[in-house]
Amino acid sequence: MMRKMNKLVLCLSFLLLPFAVKAQATQGKFGYLSYNAIFQAMPEYEVSRQKLAGLKSKYDKEAQRSEEEFQRKFAEFLQGQKEFPENILLKRQHELQDLLTKSIRFKEESQKLLVQAEKDLQADMLYLLNEAIRAVGVERGYAYIINTDGNTCPFINPAMADDVTNYVKEKLQLPISVEP
Repeated sequence: MMRKMNKLVLCLSFLLLPFAVKAQATQGKFGYLSYNAIFQAMPEYEVSRQKLAGLKSKYDKEAQRSEEEFQRKFAEFLQGQKEFPENILLKRQHELQDLLTKSIRFKEESQKLLVQAEKDLQADMLYLLNEAIRAVGVERGYAYIINTDGNTCPFINPAMADDVTNYVKEKLQLPISVEP
């Protein structure tokens, strides 16, 4: 009786082996994509680029105006410095120093504001893209989806992974790339 049980268990093991191998193979299924390529294909991306360029242009114009004001006052200072009494000379030097300091601060602050504006403009797009990637991962049963940007993953065996770029683009209703 014990021998028959052992044979039965052994036979069942051999019968179930293909199912175990298939289950193990599908557990590690993963996808990959270029996050930046999809992000930049979104129509909102170009809109955000244009808004950011407009904002940058305004900051640049103000910085230019400030620089021109400094140069004008500096030229006036140089022309009149020999004729100014000492207290006026010191006052003008302080004014020039203040203008220079304010100009530097404005440039630094405008850089910070541009970075924050870019984050704000792109926040909704990033959310949509991440949700589309998550949905594709869940629907297609991927354990994970790898971002191949920045050469972080120089080789992916195509037999073991799927390029999910077009699936994500489909979710976002973007034009699908045709493979050569």
